[in-house]
Amino acid sequence: MSDIEIAQQAKKKRIVELAQEQYGIASEHLEPYGHYKAKLSLDYIDSLSDQADGKLILTTAISPTPAGEGKTTTTVGLGDAMNRLGKKTIICLREPSLGPCFGVKGGAAGGGYAQVVPMEDINLHFTGDFHAIGAAHNLLSAMIDNHINHGNALNLDPRLLAWKRVVDMNDRALRKVVISLGGTANGFPREDGYDITVASEVMAIFCLATSLADLRERLGNIVIGYTRGDRQPVHARELKAHGAMAALLKDAIKPNLVQTLENNLALIHGGPFANIAHGCNSVSATQTALKLADYVITEAGFGADLGAEKFIDIKCRKAGLKPAAVVLVATIRALKYHGGVNKDALTTENLPALEKGMVNLEKHLNNIQQHYGLPCVVCLNHFTADTDAEIQLLKDKVAALGGTAVVARHWADGGAGAEELARTVADIVDNKPGQHTFVYEDEASLWEKIETIATKIYGAGQVTASPKVRAEIEKLNAQYGDFPVCMAKTQMSFSSDATVRGAPSGHTIEISEVRLSNGAGFIVAIAGNMMTMPGLPKVPAAENIDVDENGNITGLF
Repeated sequence: MSDIEIAQQAKKKRIVELAQEQYGIASEHLEPYGHYKAKLSLDYIDSLSDQADGKLILTTAISPTPAGEGKTTTTVGLGDAMNRLGKKTIICLREPSLGPCFGVKGGAAGGGYAQVVPMEDINLHFTGDFHAIGAAHNLLSAMIDNHINHGNALNLDPRLLAWKRVVDMNDRALRKVVISLGGTANGFPREDGYDITVASEVMAIFCLATSLADLRERLGNIVIGYTRGDRQPVHARELKAHGAMAALLKDAIKPNLVQTLENNLALIHGGPFANIAHGCNSVSATQTALKLADYVITEAGFGADLGAEKFIDIKCRKAGLKPAAVVLVATIRALKYHGGVNKDALTTENLPALEKGMVNLEKHLNNIQQHYGLPCVVCLNHFTADTDAEIQLLKDKVAALGGTAVVARHWADGGAGAEELARTVADIVDNKPGQHTFVYEDEASLWEKIETIATKIYGAGQVTASPKVRAEIEKLNAQYGDFPVCMAKTQMSFSSDATVRGAPSGHTIEISEVRLSNGAGFIVAIAGNMMTMPGLPKVPAAENIDVDENGNITGLF
């Protein structure tokens, strides 16, 4: 069966009953959205503050390929397996964006028999969080142009506005637009543009905020642009927009509770992209799970060079989180792709290509162990075309690197297929947990932070930027030099060229643009031609999605 058919046949439990049964959460602390999803009240979360924290496990992956790696599937399967072994475990995932759901990547609710449900709801509108984030972002956009139209008392320079609009859809036609056409009643015409909602600073703020008050303050700190002449920053609070923005987000900030196919609770909240944002679910969801469970498994988007680095250097740094171990997801198919095999030939045994492609896994494994300072288990996410010889080669190669590789079959067998992985991970977390290290220190300059990430994590030989961009970095460094850096780079390669497979080294990373995210508390450095508004492919996934006369959705994956 397809993923959506499996999900639609799941024997779900009512979320209010499941929360009470597993964690003693009384119904008055839940705000149900139907029978199978609910929000957890902030008062209840506050009541957990004296509870001891559980142990945090990060799931990441090798560099993504068109063959797929199954990071979310592994997170779900591992969580179910840990619970099968009697270990009180909650998984924390990001919410899917509509852009990739209708584009090329598909949804983000897992796959096979390792999914979170209700799958269709999670992948589509869920509890409306992304709509609220988009509305809050675009309210600020509207208030900026309204302020300029009514006299511009803050002396904003329309040429130096730093706040675009957003929509949660891949739409390349909106990357650059001209607004306020049609006459004086519509304002002053100017060039504007759209980002996808998951690239919004509001999304980043939403995922890093620890309370409603913290959210409101961070929203007020957003720099929307600069004044004419002296180019002083103007903040959202000066427009008096942050209160209304926070009001739009007052329900969205509450973490969402759902369940796996095996009826284990899961928290799904927030969803910044990892190639253009910091790629982690909300701090509030992760901290809540740590208070409820003995083990918490969370994911960081895309490969360990992007999501995992930002998880360590941004999320853990900002929230004081302490991961104990990392699971690095790989597939035989993806490694053969990194070894030069075309997508249509990945099901054929090819030991030389697999061995060649292992350099990608090796680089990620070394980064995790050496630069992030954490023990790592390699999860071989099993596909039916994998041969015994290929599996043995991967295990031998990982062992030669001083690591452990475990074959997991959670896609086909659910939690039962990941029990060996669960035992291996639990042994490390219980007996040999790691203590993470940051890739760079707070005291380093912004340029030094960019260089460190590029050379240590990406294997670059040098980092370049135009004089204009270097000047902008130096200007930001004077006031925001203690901020971490959020690199916006293609997820498909260690380089900034999406076509370069394996583990390139000595390449050049060019920083084409930098953006201040003052509310989130980091600087975005855009490498190469990375787009913050993706486009749809020639044949988008939307063409295969439909709904029948009974309201049953088909084609979603």
